[in-house]
Amino acid sequence: MGVKIAPSMLSSDFSNLSEAKFMLDCGADWLHMDIMDGHFVPNLTIGAPVIESLRKHTKAYLDCHLMVTNPIDYVEPMGKAGASGFTFHVEVSKELIVRIKSKGMRPGVVLKPGTPIEEVYPLIDSENPVEMVLVMTVEPVFGGQKFIPEMMDKVRALRKKCRSLDIEVDGGLGPSTIDMAASAGANCIVAGSSVFGAPEPAALISLMRKSVSENHQN
Repeated sequence: MGVKIAPSMLSSDFSNLSEAKFMLDCGADWLHMDIMDGHFVPNLTIGAPVIESLRKHTKAYLDCHLMVTNPIDYVEPMGKAGASGFTFHVEVSKELIVRIKSKGMRPGVVLKPGTPIEEVYPLIDSENPVEMVLVMTVEPVFGGQKFIPEMMDKVRALRKKCRSLDIEVDGGLGPSTIDMAASAGANCIVAGSSVFGAPEPAALISLMRKSVSENHQN
């Protein structure tokens, strides 16, 4: 388990994929890619063709969050496109892990704010467990929403149960909320508008990394 800072490309200019390189040059570890189908959530974003295009220009870890109704339909195309991680919502499917791993991707599962944490325990404890749990700290639709601090209870419970699990948080992360997430036990930080809107993105990424590192050392 290590610190991963993952700028959310949902907050980038989709017509300018070079912003991905800029984020990596600023010190980002992963690039967080939000895949929305306009059905599971009302927004519609990117798909495998954009992942494939981006993969041609970077070896970075592409952390793909699938907000889709039928994630199994995306496993093969996302694997072929070069996705590094495939994180799906627990409400949608519980039989994807082996399929995802067979395509060379790390499986992860997402908890929406209203989803009980107990829903993911069978996927953590199974013979083929997920390798990351993403705790949404906003409703999974649009960027720029306000951080929900109550979600840190889920992070703390997960960290107590699994000391080495990658625990990711997504939604409203920035200078005023990073310490809450880090002290609760999150080690993978998705930040969209706060990073892309920062005067100095590299400085903000460094600040978030320091917060997570110091809290984990303690």
